Amino acid sequence: MSNQVPVRIANILINALKGGVVPRAGLEYITVGRTQEIAAILHDIDMIEEGGASFRFIVGKYGSGKSFLLQTIRNHATARGFAVVDADLSPERRFAGTKGQGLATYKELIKNLSTKARPDGGALPLILEKWISGIQTSVKSRHPGQLTQEEFDALVEQQIYGVAGSLEGMVNGFEFARAVVLYWKAYKKDDQALKSNVLRWFRGEYPSRREAKEDLGINFIVTDETWYDFLKILASFLVGAGYKGLLVMIDELVNIFKISNSITRANNYEKILTMYNDVLQGKARHIGFLMGGTPQCIEDKYKGVFSYEALRSRLSEGHFATADLKDFSAPIIRLQMLTQEEMYILVEKLLQIHAQLYRYTPKLTNEDLIYFLTVEYNRVGAESHITPREIIRDFIELINILYQNPQKSLGEVLGDNSFELAKGGILEEEISDEFQDFEI
Repeated sequence: MSNQVPVRIANILINALKGGVVPRAGLEYITVGRTQEIAAILHDIDMIEEGGASFRFIVGKYGSGKSFLLQTIRNHATARGFAVVDADLSPERRFAGTKGQGLATYKELIKNLSTKARPDGGALPLILEKWISGIQTSVKSRHPGQLTQEEFDALVEQQIYGVAGSLEGMVNGFEFARAVVLYWKAYKKDDQALKSNVLRWFRGEYPSRREAKEDLGINFIVTDETWYDFLKILASFLVGAGYKGLLVMIDELVNIFKISNSITRANNYEKILTMYNDVLQGKARHIGFLMGGTPQCIEDKYKGVFSYEALRSRLSEGHFATADLKDFSAPIIRLQMLTQEEMYILVEKLLQIHAQLYRYTPKLTNEDLIYFLTVEYNRVGAESHITPREIIRDFIELINILYQNPQKSLGEVLGDNSFELAKGGILEEEISDEFQDFEI
């Protein structure tokens, strides 16, 4: 493998993949396939940077690579100067609900607010501090002469009120703008208690308007009804603070599909429709939505997204797209399983990373890798049920065992019946050179 992977990243990759979870770092070392899907979403990101908006569903079976693709895009976006928020839906986190589930989703999104400088979430204070220091630097550069402290503060405040003023025309923008100005005042006075209260307000943590009014003089809080409007305001503010835009990533849409009450389900789909319409009608700017789900939670006509007629009519494919001829500008991106050639390249990359991590020279040959994959693909039911996640987990377990037990051969670890399984499986021809660079 040409790219030397840092030991810390190699350790994260191997441990996360062995545990069946998507690592947050190092994905560029193991990405294979998905070239068209990633290119389509990166085009969306270009449009968001230009002031547009986008909305996509990423649809695939469990283990097909939805979360992997979302994480890859997340890393791309933060590297490009975007802020990213992400959340997995659950029974407690939805788009709407009677017990604060919409607000719970907002809180999770803001908790996971990430930037290039703070890739693991919790970036809100950093963003606000960076914004203020950026304005201060701008004022200094435009006024190189001697300014008194009062003159300097007045010019900084003028710019801050300018950004705040640009938000006031948006729904709930006036309150958001007041909170931004309050944060500047707390910053100027080094008032940690006020800073903390303003951050609580941004995070949706005030339980009542009365408490927010007492602490901040703002008679408004983020609620189940208003959280989506707040995300739109946040996107505008982020652009004013020097970021390219906001990417909102929400996975596990299946938790809406699982809601038994049809009215509650419809309320959640109504919220998705609002977001989708805002994007199409130009009511949202500098913001993109990526939502991950299984085919069933999208297509089921009784409980899925398509059970909501207004969404089904907007999202259904036309007559010409097929599994082989996809329209990558459509709102739904459907993930096919990685091909056997792509899986070969992936396990080859993983072998090299494992060898780098544990400092040994790999003994497994091309034929051994093909042998392993052939056994995997020939297991009973594999044709319809095996996923990249399972193959990766099996492969890392295999190379761990071989590393820890050097006296054992591949055949011994795979088991006595592995040769029979391998017969007539993947064609044992050389993996052609064209696949060696099959990555982004």
